[in-house]
Amino acid sequence: ETGSEDVDILPSGLAFISSGLKYPGLKSIAPDKPGEIFLMDLNEDNPRAVELRISRGFDLASFNPHGISTYID
Repeated sequence: ETGSEDVDILPSGLAFISSGLKYPGLKSIAPDKPGEIFLMDLNEDNPRAVELRISRGFDLASFNPHGISTYID
């Protein structure tokens, strides 16, 4: 709903999407909604973004993701 900030696609076809970036002084579509990370499997016939649940104890209220990247070992 509020747009994605960045996407990182793994060689397997899984895409991680960060959403919810807010800049001070700029109007936000959802100012009270925390940032989110979504996962999309691009191998599916009709891929859809699914919100990933973030672990308890993480400060979701201040989560403001700017970019995303993955590391493959």
